[in-house]
Amino acid sequence: MYEEIPHMRVDIHPHSHQHLRYNPLRDTWVLVSAHRMKRPWSGQVEKEEEDRVPQHDPNNPLCPGNTRANGEVNPDYNNTYVFENDFPALQPDAPDPGFNQHPLFQSKAARGVCKVMCFHPWSDVTLPLMTLPDIIKVIDKWAELMVDLGSTYPWVQIFENKGAMMGCSNPHPHCQVWASNFLPNEATLSDRCQREYLKTHGEPLLLQYAKMEAERQERVVVQNADWLAVVPYWATWPFQTLLLPRRHVQRLTNLTAQEREGLASIMKRLLTKYDNLFQISFPYSMGWHGAPTGPYLKEDQFHWQLHAHYYPPLLRSASVRKFMVGYEMLAQEQRDLTPEQVIHLGNSITATYATVYISTDLHWSKTFGI
Repeated sequence: MYEEIPHMRVDIHPHSHQHLRYNPLRDTWVLVSAHRMKRPWSGQVEKEEEDRVPQHDPNNPLCPGNTRANGEVNPDYNNTYVFENDFPALQPDAPDPGFNQHPLFQSKAARGVCKVMCFHPWSDVTLPLMTLPDIIKVIDKWAELMVDLGSTYPWVQIFENKGAMMGCSNPHPHCQVWASNFLPNEATLSDRCQREYLKTHGEPLLLQYAKMEAERQERVVVQNADWLAVVPYWATWPFQTLLLPRRHVQRLTNLTAQEREGLASIMKRLLTKYDNLFQISFPYSMGWHGAPTGPYLKEDQFHWQLHAHYYPPLLRSASVRKFMVGYEMLAQEQRDLTPEQVIHLGNSITATYATVYISTDLHWSKTFGI
């Protein structure tokens, strides 16, 4: 029979010794093994994406004036543009499978709507290259969609997959918005964890966490008067970040005009630092989590704090990515770099492009910072 070997307590050096870190948002533990970064890499190397996206592609279904797969023609939009997803994962009129089911073979109705939101009419710009007024228009449209869809649906998931490495099939700057008649797994888990933390500690989990990270300044990437972005203490992905408001805010719709301006600024700075890290247009999946909507609008959601997750896949360089396989799939999440090591790497990375030029003839160029 296994018996744990007695050991003397020694000081742990997080950059040298493996250890576990607790994720209070998911009630899970992450294995941190920083010493593994010393191992040689002979695995898969990703092909770097071409950096020559045309400003307007007549064959791109997201560009202004172009025809989409269903035959509809996009208007000549000049800022944001929202339309129903031509291939939706959720539809509002799905049938109900019924209730007389075996406990091992359960199903229930899944209804909703899926929308696509273009950020900008140009295909060759991304959020960090957009102007602050244009980014504010994106935020305003997000809030507008939350009001519209959230009046009916319990959950409205705004998310962006950027880059082919994250499964994005179209380089045009855009995100997706899925509204569902159910709370997805991640939302349900986050709701439970935040509710239990408030009950036990008397303060919303992420509100307290933001205050402590702001005081310690150990994992802060960028910050301003209303927001801060951190590499969370419990991060799984190498360059994962968590974007948090300093004030207690439960939904995007509750943000003031000043907070929306601050959000546009900090998003631009954060995403520019991402791009400058490996001098590429940095791939990631990101999404917003806030208090549930629909019938939950009438309930107490004080435990919730609005936040955005950024999950980039890259690990060592622009061509080496982190794979969630093997141990991560069968046992638990694991990471190599510590969050503090990531901050050390990022301290020398500027949050501005060295050159961003947009001319009157609609051509632009960019130079990465150092």
